[in-house]
Amino acid sequence: MTMMQLYKPEDYKRVLETALLVATEPVQLVDLKKLFDEEFDDDTWRTLLDDLRRDWADRGIELVQLAGGWRFQTRPEYQGFIERLKNEKPPRYSRAVLETLSIIAYRQPVTRGDIEDIRGVAVSPNILKVLEGRGWVDAVGHRDTPGRPALYATTRKFLDDLGLRSLSELPPLTEIERVMNLADNTAFPQAQPAPAATEAVDDGYPAAQSGIDPDPDVNLIGAPNPDGSASPASE
Repeated sequence: MTMMQLYKPEDYKRVLETALLVATEPVQLVDLKKLFDEEFDDDTWRTLLDDLRRDWADRGIELVQLAGGWRFQTRPEYQGFIERLKNEKPPRYSRAVLETLSIIAYRQPVTRGDIEDIRGVAVSPNILKVLEGRGWVDAVGHRDTPGRPALYATTRKFLDDLGLRSLSELPPLTEIERVMNLADNTAFPQAQPAPAATEAVDDGYPAAQSGIDPDPDVNLIGAPNPDGSASPASE
């Protein structure tokens, strides 16, 4: 197949636009460069992407940069209309799951024991399985203490799903707490039934509103770092 010749900035933008429109995940700049034989500096490529973003400024779809790269996505104000076309409702997570995710996001990297100290209750293994299964949390190492407990941190997919480029763009903790207050308190999907006493405590325990504070001394994986709805923004 004969490839078209590229002569003008508009030609390069069309190729970038086409690749990003068909991509199912955010695409990193280093991968977008593979589309072309020509080699330009990063500033030139970013200028082309910024121009392309402006081209779509008045559309229902926007080009954004997230933790995982660049992608086209529905503008938030139109998302409600698009949801009507979907047959499946998005999953709802218990308060215990959202509390655990918040602790990991703001205090990472943390161990399961750290999370239990902050929440004041035992953390069911199924909670971490849910977050890992969703691709929002992953084990990034082990603490050099007896037992070498796993250290958990958020992923680029977590940032991407939130539309963020880095952890520095996380909303204020009060906003996370507001979301938790609206969360469905029904049981979340589990790989296997957990002990009844533990689950009752995990799902009903009040939000640790005074115990989850961003710690500037903690190594925030991926910050600053997108597509990025990050990170993250997906890579």
